[in-house]
Amino acid sequence: MEKTIPTLIGFSAILTWSFLALLSTAAGPIPPFQLAAMTFLLGSLVGAGSWTFRPGAIQSLRQPWKVWATGVAGLCIYHCAYFFAIQSAPPVEVSLIAYLWPLLIVVFAAFLPGERLKLHHVVGVVLGLGGAIVVITKGGTIGLANGVMKGHVIALFCAFVWAGYSVLSRRFGQVPTDVVAGYCFITAVVAMTLHLTLETTVWPQTATQWSAILILGAIPLGAGFYAWDYGCKHGDIMILGALSYAAPLFSVIVLLAAGFGVFHWSVALACVLITIGAVTAAKDLLFRPRQAAAAAETTLVPRSQADAS
Repeated sequence: MEKTIPTLIGFSAILTWSFLALLSTAAGPIPPFQLAAMTFLLGSLVGAGSWTFRPGAIQSLRQPWKVWATGVAGLCIYHCAYFFAIQSAPPVEVSLIAYLWPLLIVVFAAFLPGERLKLHHVVGVVLGLGGAIVVITKGGTIGLANGVMKGHVIALFCAFVWAGYSVLSRRFGQVPTDVVAGYCFITAVVAMTLHLTLETTVWPQTATQWSAILILGAIPLGAGFYAWDYGCKHGDIMILGALSYAAPLFSVIVLLAAGFGVFHWSVALACVLITIGAVTAAKDLLFRPRQAAAAAETTLVPRSQADAS
């Protein structure tokens, strides 16, 4: 039960990431690295803003270089590499390859102290992967239309980077989540450098675009990363890996609800696959309290009978 709340907090990050596509679309034609710089700066301010009420929290930034290397690699390298991948190969194919990271989380987590890979973890994550494939391809065939491209290799690299960051965060469980503010700030600086080098600045033109950017930075790329860090460090990381496949499904549902796109049968099938996969992977977390209560009741009955005799 001690992992239930942190796992739910980690899952809340997945829910916020479901709004990434909608908010990114609403932000308008902002160059990707400029958008990353703006939103990650806002994300860093989400954490730093709380230090006004917790002055001692800023001391969390004093961490060994291994902690900083892991965090910056996870946030900065992943997102910058993903942008390059999207520009170098078909987006759907890049998304499919990059979304191997939940599967890799489950595999990598098996090597952590105190963790053990069980059959229901594997079944759950495979079902989730199947659901993600269905919703991303809209039930179409899977294949690399133009063969293996540079973008495909970079997308696979992205999957390993994010999975590695998520699992290695567990090794730094004693490091406060406040340090994520530093990760976000460094990512913003790197993204802005890349923007000034490679892109032309385009500022938002409407209040809707500005609002989308503010929400994007404050919630999915702000609070979402803090929640994910806490969940990975203190929750059930294998269950979080399986639950992560809900993100592309929820993203499509959010887009449909907002009027972007038309409903397709693949969404319903993906919903079934991902839900079954999530419940299967989370079997221990969902049913352990009942099992424990049943075991306790079984233990108490003989004692009560013995007392009666």
